[in-house]
Amino acid sequence: MPNKNTDGRLRSWLQQDWRRWHPENLPLRDQLIALFLLVGILPAILLGIMVNWTSDRIIEHQVTDNTLQLISKVNQTIDTYMQHMQSITYLISFDTDVDSFMNGKTEAQTLAKDNKQPAGSGSSSSNDNSRLTSKGQQRVSGQSSSGAAAGNDLSSSELAGTAGNGTLSGTSIYQIRQFLQGFTTVYPEIAGILIVNSRGEYISNEMYARSPESLTHEQWYRQAVEHQGIFTIVGHPAGRNATNHTNYRDSEVISVARSLNDPKTGEVRGVVLIDLKLRVIAQAAKDVTLGKTGYLMVTDSRGRQIYAPEGPFEQTVPAKLAAALAGGRQNVFTEEIQGQQLQFVYTTSSYTGWKTVGVFRFSESVAEARTIRFYVVIFLFFVCLFGLTASYGLSRSISRPIYRLSSLMQKAEAGDMTARYMSSRRDEVGMLGRSFNRMINEIRNLIQLNKQQEQQKREAELRSLQAHIRPHFLYNTLDTIQWMARRKGAEDISGMIDSLSKLFRIGLSRGSDIITLSEEEQHVRSYLQIQETRYRDRLNYRLEVDESIRNVYVIKLLLQPLVENAIYHGIKARRGPGTIRIWAEQQEDKLIYTVEDDGAGISEERLIWLRRQLEHPLEVIGSQGPEPAGSYGLLNIQARIHLAYGTRYGLTMDHRKGGGTIVQVTQPLLWQFPTSLIRQGDEE
Repeated sequence: MPNKNTDGRLRSWLQQDWRRWHPENLPLRDQLIALFLLVGILPAILLGIMVNWTSDRIIEHQVTDNTLQLISKVNQTIDTYMQHMQSITYLISFDTDVDSFMNGKTEAQTLAKDNKQPAGSGSSSSNDNSRLTSKGQQRVSGQSSSGAAAGNDLSSSELAGTAGNGTLSGTSIYQIRQFLQGFTTVYPEIAGILIVNSRGEYISNEMYARSPESLTHEQWYRQAVEHQGIFTIVGHPAGRNATNHTNYRDSEVISVARSLNDPKTGEVRGVVLIDLKLRVIAQAAKDVTLGKTGYLMVTDSRGRQIYAPEGPFEQTVPAKLAAALAGGRQNVFTEEIQGQQLQFVYTTSSYTGWKTVGVFRFSESVAEARTIRFYVVIFLFFVCLFGLTASYGLSRSISRPIYRLSSLMQKAEAGDMTARYMSSRRDEVGMLGRSFNRMINEIRNLIQLNKQQEQQKREAELRSLQAHIRPHFLYNTLDTIQWMARRKGAEDISGMIDSLSKLFRIGLSRGSDIITLSEEEQHVRSYLQIQETRYRDRLNYRLEVDESIRNVYVIKLLLQPLVENAIYHGIKARRGPGTIRIWAEQQEDKLIYTVEDDGAGISEERLIWLRRQLEHPLEVIGSQGPEPAGSYGLLNIQARIHLAYGTRYGLTMDHRKGGGTIVQVTQPLLWQFPTSLIRQGDEE
């Protein structure tokens, strides 16, 4: 129980505290301050946030675009080098000595034919080997005495190894090696060129085989053969039998190869292998700086590192990058490495398939954004400071006169009608103060007027009591005249006086505005009997009311003006006798009167004018003044129905088929006596 009481008190306290801070319960000054802050400062804060976000995005896009442009230039440089290497492979394949070497047209084969031994067999005699070796060495030494010093001639082991399978003459070998040496001279980025034919024989200017195992079994050779003459980038040589005299490490060179195929049969005749120094790629990439610590690196299509400079993330980035590229990441992505957010931007070369990747800290790419953010914060600070000062001043200037006016109203509420608002302001507050002064004056006048009206009301009640004597005198006088007419045998006069008496009696109705439908029928019937006596054979009428609705309550004197209009504007205006038909019927929850005549009818222009008048009867009656114009009876009926029941009930007019006019009145079906018609109409 104590816990429940405590929770209830806490909940009640929170609700009361919340209601106290509701905007409707705050002073006007505080509401205005909050409003001005929302209108002035909130948009500025939102604008600052949007500017900061937009500037970050723009700077980020600019950094990315600039990085992509730099990477594209590096890619173009690398592609240019690779295209040169491809061109060199084509130039080598076009050389006649190389073509002879690839086709196996060697001096050993010629000697083998002379000795009737198959060329290129592994069992050549030692005499043939000695002869080919000495002959080759003599030709090489005869053409260039500096060949051996330069390392361009074949060693005895190389020459012996190839002579057994059939080698070219020493002059041709020397010429091929000089031919290859020319490429390395023109293109110093080439570390070495190796030509291997399909029998495993090779010629090179800088490269040699570490073991006697055939080079055709090498991975790079088979890879070039699989591509069928298409330039192939092998990558870093790993575990390769062929090596270089300079002893480059595997990570310091990039190998490319292309197979040389027979143009007629497509048979592979050999492969050209070129080792490209990695410093070429390093020179193209190291001159590009991305921020303070960013750099470029090059990977193959599978993310394996080709080149990467020394950096703080040298050991971690390649593995992360390979995983990201294998996952199909976009050209721009961010990875967290060693607690640092690194941004990667890369493009893929359409020629080599390599990816040149820009790596830099994400914080360095948004350094300019921080400067913009600083200025945005300074701007927002001054805007908030100015907004607070301005909102306080404006709220005070607005709320102070309102507080003053409120105090004057409290005095007037206490009964002090001498309170007045004195100010020269021309704004809405000044207008409100002057309206307050006029209201006080009007209240004082209304108090005086109310006193006079109370006096007049008492006098009117006295006169009303005295006036009730007159109808009784009138009824008694009419009864006397009726009795005298019957005594004289004037039955027509007696009947007319009887109808007139009923007409007056129902019209007065003891001061009530509500009568039954049967009384309204009797009132119209009395009126028609009087008019029938006047017009004799020119007027015929039929009055039909359903017995089930005779006790329904209606507004009195609705039908008599309509019948009067039908007589004076319809029957009287036609030639010969006419007929008026009046009937009442129930339609759902509505009571409908209909007055129909076969008189002269009404013109279309007049009907349109009357309908327009009947849309707003009260305004039309008010504008007519003390002497109303025509159609007052129709307007009076329409106005009384609108006041009593609302605008969805009322009077409608139309032409009658065959001539004449038909008027319908619609009102709700009232089975009980209404206490107040005006109140009911207002509610509807």
